[in-house]
Amino acid sequence: MLDAARTRTLALIDGYATAQWLGPRLTTVNPPLWEVGHLGWFQEFWCLRHGLKQNDSLLTNADALYDSALVPHQSRWDLPLPDVTATLGYLADVQGTVFARLLESDRDPDLRYFAQLCAYHEEMHCEAMSYTRQTLAYPELPGLPRITADTTDCVGDVKIEGGRFQLGAIDDATFVFDNEKWSHSVNVQPFRMARTPVTNAQFTEFVDAGGYQEQRWWSKEGWAWRVTAKAESPLYWHRTGSAWWWRCFDREQPLQIDEPVIHVNWHEATAWCRWAGRRLPTEAEWEFAAATIPEAPGIKQRYPWGDTPPSVKTANLYDAGGRCAPVHALAAGDSAWGVRQMIGNVWEWTEDWFQPYPGFVRDPYAEYSEPWFGNHKVLRGGCHQTRGALIRNTWRNFYTPDRRDVYAGFRTCAQ
Repeated sequence: MLDAARTRTLALIDGYATAQWLGPRLTTVNPPLWEVGHLGWFQEFWCLRHGLKQNDSLLTNADALYDSALVPHQSRWDLPLPDVTATLGYLADVQGTVFARLLESDRDPDLRYFAQLCAYHEEMHCEAMSYTRQTLAYPELPGLPRITADTTDCVGDVKIEGGRFQLGAIDDATFVFDNEKWSHSVNVQPFRMARTPVTNAQFTEFVDAGGYQEQRWWSKEGWAWRVTAKAESPLYWHRTGSAWWWRCFDREQPLQIDEPVIHVNWHEATAWCRWAGRRLPTEAEWEFAAATIPEAPGIKQRYPWGDTPPSVKTANLYDAGGRCAPVHALAAGDSAWGVRQMIGNVWEWTEDWFQPYPGFVRDPYAEYSEPWFGNHKVLRGGCHQTRGALIRNTWRNFYTPDRRDVYAGFRTCAQ
């Protein structure tokens, strides 16, 4: 896992020009030179320094440079960072030392836990670095696979009976983050959920109908965001004649009408829902539709299709696809209720604010969840840049409702 994440990191930064290692100062991206060093620091801190023998970093002043809990985002461009060669050397030295420690202590459960934490952490940064390439119009990485699975029409709503079930992760000795802990009983009322995410074609109707100009479709906060951002359509969209195009990395492409709308924030998703007479699912509804079985709602599956890991037949994830697929693809990944692509393709906004589950106890990595409770919205399901080993039905992602640089779309429920 550590090796796979590092291979991906190095691919994402390969070929950066000198100026691109810092890049423009934006609130939604990190300077790559800082971000790469932070990955080395994080792995070193948790696998070599936290509660173990080695307390000193391999790099002088590493904590002051790379501890994200202490270094404000806006200051990361101004730090006396090591140059590219030294940063990559630090990254390699840490990884080599960690590998040696793992080989020496292969039965140490704490070390194995922290190594897995670091692999997941790096994969999440890799996904964020893909956002950065899109944000800054850098070229798409070559050689990414493409979903070629057959498509079958998947339209309309599914009626989901609801009932009492266990929301959250069960304690089965596998790695989960603190915000997934632990499963607790909730009651879900019957509801109807769309079988697919909202498509570009569906969202285009809202844009063409003047949805971005009519305040009645927007919440007070959403309208204030729209006005301030001067948003007239989803991010990266533009009209050429009568057709909609969008920028995908550094290339302009026609908008694919059967793909899920992407790069929309929570405000845009809820505005579309009000215009269409729909609503976002709650977090509990989303997990119920993804994880339960109609004839036995007390049984939860790890993935919508069962307990086997994702494959190119079931989900469009980083190690299967690499770009958005049509919403009708991947029928083999349907949930037991007949809902498609609940894992992969695009992250899906839910109605709920990100809050702790009952009895929440933070894990050693205290900054992962607790600082963000209450002002972020929950997203579920992963996207085409999420590593398959990372995702599961109980995974909770979270962003502020104004973020639309991420690979997020949405699925709806009947009102």
